[in-house]
Amino acid sequence: MAVYTDISEDDLKSFLGQYDVGELTSYKGIAEGVENTNFLLHTTKDPLILTLYEKRVEKSDLPFFLGLKQHLFAKGLSCPLPLPRKDGELLGELSDRPAALISFLEGMWLRKPEARHCREVGKALAAMHLAGEGFELKRPNALSVEGWKVLWEKSEARADEVEKGLQQEIRADLDFLAANWPKDLPAGVIHADLFQDNVFFLGDELSGLIDFYFACNDLLAYDVSICLNAWCFEKDGAYNVTKGKALLEGYQSVRPMSQAELDALPLLARGSALRFFLTRLYDWLTTPEGALVVKKDPLEYLRKLRFHRTISHVAEYGLVGP
Repeated sequence: MAVYTDISEDDLKSFLGQYDVGELTSYKGIAEGVENTNFLLHTTKDPLILTLYEKRVEKSDLPFFLGLKQHLFAKGLSCPLPLPRKDGELLGELSDRPAALISFLEGMWLRKPEARHCREVGKALAAMHLAGEGFELKRPNALSVEGWKVLWEKSEARADEVEKGLQQEIRADLDFLAANWPKDLPAGVIHADLFQDNVFFLGDELSGLIDFYFACNDLLAYDVSICLNAWCFEKDGAYNVTKGKALLEGYQSVRPMSQAELDALPLLARGSALRFFLTRLYDWLTTPEGALVVKKDPLEYLRKLRFHRTISHVAEYGLVGP
């Protein structure tokens, strides 16, 4: 469920009066998503998405997120576009929340992606990385190595409730990754959350990327590793080498990775698996029963983390080459 803040029709109509978007004809909450409140609006002009930014999103980050989407759209990337108010501002306020109107992107996310879809995701991610060049605002990745330590400190004492021996295992991973994390690889704007529900398709054609609210500046290859984890494992936990090969080849066809990036990919994939394990672990341990947010199983990403520990070369992910 992703409607944390309700809105009245009168307040919504007053809010829309600040934009040149026509008259409201209908609106409904969107259940998918976990960070913000979203509504689908229909107006006499175009369908729109209304986003109310909840407490987990820092207001100070919103200029980065909204400006990035404008920049990427201007560079030809298919993504939702924030709409300016009549006074030129991108951000307003509704129901005591920062709020923005975003263009509607046609398409739907895939529940059962195949290798051909993974190839298109790789291409789109590389295109986003290239389009992000020249974006002047910066946002550090709060969920990188130092951020993992903070998350772990909040969960460590109860970790063995999830699986016995987890405290010692994860502490060792954190120490290893902190000591070996690469610092001199190509960096830029990354999506940092390109899961299946953040990529829209129309049939087999990728129609666009959404949900840039974890976007930041970090290693580009780290973003690739997040996609390997998100797109290339089956529900039984097995890594699908055909999907991995397709995703990596798709990415390479648009933005060839350096040898140093390829060599680092097993370590980066291990790190990105740990990142999502830790956020899921924290939510699993702290979200009360009956809360609106559906808790995601942290053990899914623990299994991926353990898999990446066994990988010594990028070829094991399916990429044929040097």
